[in-house]
Amino acid sequence: MTEQPFKTIDRRQMLRLLGASGLAVTAAACAGPGSGTSAKAGGVKTGKATGKISFAHWRGEDKDVFQQLIGQFAKKHPDVQVSQDVAPSNDYNAQALQRLRGGKVGDAFTTFRGSQFEDFVKAGIYADLSGTGLASGYESGLITPGAQNGKQYGLPYQVVFPMPIYNEDLFAKADAGGLPSDWDGFLALCDKLKGKGITPIAWPGGEPGNAGQLFNSMVSNNAPTDDMCSKIQSGEYKCTDDWFITTLKQYAQLRPYFQSNPTGTAVEPAQQMFATGKAAMLATGSYNIAAVRKLGAKFPIDLIAPITTTADKARNKGVSNSTFILGVNAASELQPAALEWIRFLSDPANAGTYANATAQHVTVKNVEYTNPDLKKLAPWLSRKTLLAPRYQFLDLDIRNAVEGACAKVVGGAQPEKAAEAAQRVVDQRR
Repeated sequence: MTEQPFKTIDRRQMLRLLGASGLAVTAAACAGPGSGTSAKAGGVKTGKATGKISFAHWRGEDKDVFQQLIGQFAKKHPDVQVSQDVAPSNDYNAQALQRLRGGKVGDAFTTFRGSQFEDFVKAGIYADLSGTGLASGYESGLITPGAQNGKQYGLPYQVVFPMPIYNEDLFAKADAGGLPSDWDGFLALCDKLKGKGITPIAWPGGEPGNAGQLFNSMVSNNAPTDDMCSKIQSGEYKCTDDWFITTLKQYAQLRPYFQSNPTGTAVEPAQQMFATGKAAMLATGSYNIAAVRKLGAKFPIDLIAPITTTADKARNKGVSNSTFILGVNAASELQPAALEWIRFLSDPANAGTYANATAQHVTVKNVEYTNPDLKKLAPWLSRKTLLAPRYQFLDLDIRNAVEGACAKVVGGAQPEKAAEAAQRVVDQRR
């Protein structure tokens, strides 16, 4: 069965991911598919790995490290050539299904957790990896978003925290003290930052893929249950319910603390504001840390989750996500080569190269983390975090409508009106 997307990540499994930030890399031997047979292993074709394959994904900021890994892969597999097919995240979410049909693009590929993964499985694009033995090299509790009906179609590669990152130096400058444990404290923190001439929050509200990450934190403690987005889609909860109206009113309270024209801001200008110290928080997630480092950010960075309730009512300390689900295209004529590339990425040493270069934790076992930011974020691996609720939506139109209500409120709409408009879309799509 596919993991229900509202489950929290098990602490012990998360701790094992990082350990003491110094687990020895083990070169666990994996039986490669290069036996020359043409048998099937869990549905994916095995055999001699040859040919020119494409690797489709949306992480343009990871292109350099993947190119480095491709170079290493080529030394081991001179008969295989790997090229990257990279699209912006919004385009990838909307167009990848059609582009990858037929197997001409994306012999190996990735999907987002949630609706995109579900759509790819339904369309038969994922080859079944169950019989390859690859899953045994991953933390079992973190790769269930890539499974369905007892089969392991994909391997979630990343563990990310889709909640705001913050500049510790600017927090100290504003005499913020400890991190706020309730909503009033969070607003007070924003007031202190603004009083020092600092924009409290840079929010890319003009780019839905990144804008919606703040939604994860905003609803995680307001909703009656952790499966709130699934229940909005099913009709059990409504956008006009009190808890969601409360969330929209809180977005309205944040209006003075965003940069100017937040609903028209793309992610790159927001990253620049944060990297140059003009904004104290970047309301996207840990996956943007590497990007702001490349822009010159030298200050210490940590994560902060806006707690939207009183401290005693907060069920979750933050949000996390297992995503970037690796797979082999069932329509590819070069499945053995694509499988070998996925196997290469699954090796702890190579996964460590990827993790440390991108400042993102991975789900592969026995990885050594040397990146200072990964070590800094290590405590979050043991905190009670909710698996990012926005990916519970399996209908993108519904998700866009619900998250769009938040953007409309930031842009000046009344919370009740925005909620009613979103609910109309939900009702039409059900």
